[in-house]
Amino acid sequence: MGLFGKLFEKKECAICGGEIGLLGNRKLEDGNMCKECAKKLSPWFTDRKESTVAEIEEQLAYREANRERVEAFQVTRILGEDKKIYLDEDKMQFFVSGERNWKEENPDILDFTQVTGVDLDTSERHTEEKRQTPDGEWVSYNPPRYTYYYDFDIAIMVNHPYFECMKFQLNRSSVTIEESGRRGFFGGGHTDHPRIREYEELGYEIKRVLTEARQTGREAAAAAAAPKQAMTCPWCGATTTANANGCCEYCGGSLQN
Repeated sequence: MGLFGKLFEKKECAICGGEIGLLGNRKLEDGNMCKECAKKLSPWFTDRKESTVAEIEEQLAYREANRERVEAFQVTRILGEDKKIYLDEDKMQFFVSGERNWKEENPDILDFTQVTGVDLDTSERHTEEKRQTPDGEWVSYNPPRYTYYYDFDIAIMVNHPYFECMKFQLNRSSVTIEESGRRGFFGGGHTDHPRIREYEELGYEIKRVLTEARQTGREAAAAAAAPKQAMTCPWCGATTTANANGCCEYCGGSLQN
């Protein structure tokens, strides 16, 4: 079969068994997948081409189970502008989504304890503005005029079986500043601009919240895993250990101070 024939050769999705359209094939290490099945994968997943059919099936099973965590998620706090970080501080969980109907998106629900680090990055680019002379030539202003563009990225590193980083832009559109002369953020010229300060403060707030939440979650997990201490119940006098509700296993009296 020639190259033309291979191009139009019908392929079958190794996941759902359906026929793959001409532009709908998504290659796997040992097979093919249709674009409909690919849409069900985590949006943070980047290793599709290096994944086997079996590994993709495992991830899709996890993604389906994740829907139950989405349904149980109770938003207690939201941070961000375009893509937002949603927190369930009672369950010590979070997710990132830019969708209004995030339940339909099925965002990956993570525990605070899965966060391994948070990095912030501010990038600057600039273009020189020019004017057109009567004879049609484009020349620089005197002094030169520049337009500066600033973007603010955040990368949340996580311990997760299907991805290691959740990186996204904090600002919906670039912060634009016009002025004469080459100053710029990295030269110290725009650090006091209110919009720049706003996004930097947002980034640091997200980093602080996730870092503190991670530590709280790890301390809670360590306390739950620690051996229970035997004590004398003040109500019935029995030697006992507290149950899940902090009560005596014999009489049900509270053992909490």
